[in-house]
Amino acid sequence: MLLALDTATPLVTVALHDGADVVVELSSTERLRHGEQLTPLVARALERAGIERFDLTAVAVGVGPGPFTGLRVGLVTARTLAWALEVPTYGVCTLDVLAVEAVATGVVGGAGDGFVVATDARRKEVYLAAYDADGARLAGPVVDRPAQVATGTPVVGEGARLYPEHFPLAVGPERPSAAWLAVAVVEEKVELLDPEPLYLRRPDATMPGPRKPAS
Repeated sequence: MLLALDTATPLVTVALHDGADVVVELSSTERLRHGEQLTPLVARALERAGIERFDLTAVAVGVGPGPFTGLRVGLVTARTLAWALEVPTYGVCTLDVLAVEAVATGVVGGAGDGFVVATDARRKEVYLAAYDADGARLAGPVVDRPAQVATGTPVVGEGARLYPEHFPLAVGPERPSAAWLAVAVVEEKVELLDPEPLYLRRPDATMPGPRKPAS
């Protein structure tokens, strides 16, 4: 049983895949409370599937790009759980998961047309990557202001809804789904990465530098 989770956006998402299909998917209802909500969601998913954590055979986790705090919660949880159970951990670019879902559900692709995935990076910026019609990443991810990466091609993700003047052709989905993360890993539709955070910029909180000598 594969446990998949993503904390790269304001809402936490968790899913279980039994090797044939997704059996449970849960998402948080409150924004920006990753630390309080992730562990209870995982426990609830296991309960609904009727299994114990020792039945897990692997853990998949979205590595971002995303804010420092949210990514840290998801990655630490995934790595700790996998270490305790002695099972592998797979990292996946969160934007790739959105691309996989968009292609599989038919909202993009066809006739050789590519598309873009853009998610909210806050600070009036977006995380963005470009894909071909089959969902293979061609460029990115990067973080930039919407005006600098504006495009008239289809745009998947919340970035298009937030900045319609720069991304006029918005298509779903808006946020990553742990269910599609699980499908992407099981069906080998994405590149598997080390479970390390993809920040793209320095975190807001930094360690203080050395004290200057008193003059």
